[in-house]
Amino acid sequence: MSSSPSKTHDVAVVGFGPVGQLLALLLGRAGHDVVALERWPSPYDRPRAVHFDHEIGRVFQAAGVAEQVRAVTDPVPDHYEWRNAAGEPLVRIDWSGNGPSGWPTASFFSQPELEAVLAEAAESRPTVAVRRGREVVDLIPGADSVLLKTTGSDGPQTVRARYVIGADGANSFVRSRMATTVTDLGFFHDWLIVDTRPHEQAEWSPMNWQLCDPRRPTTIVSGGPGRRRWEFLRLPHESIEELSTAETAWRLLEPWGRTPENTAIERHTVYTFQARWVDRWREGRLILAGDAAHQMPPFAGQGMCSGMRDAINLAWKLDLVLDGRAGPDLLDTYTSERSEHVQHAIGMSMALGQVICVLDPEDAAARDRRMIAAGADPRLALPPTPPPVLGDGVLQRAAEGTRAQNVGHLTPQYEVTYEGRKALLDEFTGGGFTILTDGTAALDALDATDRDFLAGIGAVVVPLHDGTSQAEGYLDGSDGYLPHMREHGHVAALIRPDFYLFGAATDGPGLKELIGQLREQLRQPAVAKGRAPTPEPRSAIAG
Repeated sequence: MSSSPSKTHDVAVVGFGPVGQLLALLLGRAGHDVVALERWPSPYDRPRAVHFDHEIGRVFQAAGVAEQVRAVTDPVPDHYEWRNAAGEPLVRIDWSGNGPSGWPTASFFSQPELEAVLAEAAESRPTVAVRRGREVVDLIPGADSVLLKTTGSDGPQTVRARYVIGADGANSFVRSRMATTVTDLGFFHDWLIVDTRPHEQAEWSPMNWQLCDPRRPTTIVSGGPGRRRWEFLRLPHESIEELSTAETAWRLLEPWGRTPENTAIERHTVYTFQARWVDRWREGRLILAGDAAHQMPPFAGQGMCSGMRDAINLAWKLDLVLDGRAGPDLLDTYTSERSEHVQHAIGMSMALGQVICVLDPEDAAARDRRMIAAGADPRLALPPTPPPVLGDGVLQRAAEGTRAQNVGHLTPQYEVTYEGRKALLDEFTGGGFTILTDGTAALDALDATDRDFLAGIGAVVVPLHDGTSQAEGYLDGSDGYLPHMREHGHVAALIRPDFYLFGAATDGPGLKELIGQLREQLRQPAVAKGRAPTPEPRSAIAG
């Protein structure tokens, strides 16, 4: 018998894969009442996604699971290489060391292990409820909430929430109840994915590479600690049915020295790589994230990464809206910002795929000559792609009303020293809105209204100094924030909770104007509900 919902949750997350888990975790850490509805009764125990980049490492850091994630990942120690059929390098991309976000440039993992980390963290939050084995079969939007009808082994049940996030994959049920259209670029390729566990502990060098052989383009990458993945392009004469058998998987692995005697196959399946995105990610109280909003070929390793960027972008905006610290129209910027940004990732993935998926021997030979002549330098050998910048949204405006220059870019995370402790910036701020200033002089321009606003949105002020004086605050590194700020004549930079640059100021009055622009763009109601603002913006370690 159907039950009547006894409460209205803040958010219902439909789908409890990595994107849904991260959303539940971020919103739960912010104190919101979240219910996650997952149609499958138990976690899926087979590999799928295998890679995340430095930016997503920083997102995990913001979600409070940095060390748990590090424990189940392999950072890449060397380069990512493409080779032709003769074994000659066509391109070599340096993936070693840390990227701009203070995390390894590239890390590989097994999705069930990563999901276990995220799920445990989300379920440990007192305001997060996870209901596995509950399939959403109907959505009824109302004026101030959405009624969700679900079914499961214990019969039908209903759930009510103020907002519903469809993180339910490429065949999203939530998306099916929205009127939005889809832009499909018609990029289709079938690949056999074979995830293995080699019996021996071997050193794979390079850890990750592409064989650009027109006879059978092949990807060989880490599948996380103790695992290897092979991906084989389906040839025109092959059917999906014959490609997807265990016999075919072993036949294709044999030239690589992989046999049942030294390797176990964890999973083999055929994926159709696609390139498409939903044109509108929000419709009233229904919102999409992850594969429900976009799909892309995996050649740049940005599929799951893009979903995680969706999660942190949406989470900080929903946090403000749910508490009444921002108006609901703020959520419209989720589509405008993320849709344009994800199209950069899709375009890059397609460009790489068009280089890899060459089956004509003459075309492959011409490609090889061009890339070898470029010295395997990715800046010269690969097609140029536009930089990953947010679309229009919560970003600083120039005098004429257009977006200011250089905003919407991912900001780096450097180490700073505070009260004798040296750590990455976010370890001190706790994430959230962050204002970096060159000393404290620019802060004198702020009045009580500015400070109350910053306190109300949980902003952290970080006054930086370079150690040449006895100034108090945060000691910056020699190649940290201040050299770059001073190079551009900036005394302050305002960083959003998803680590993208809102804007910068050249003097104190400019900082005051910058904060005023943020207040206006958050569509802040005249009277905010929820948390009472503290009297001053924080400038020390966040609690």
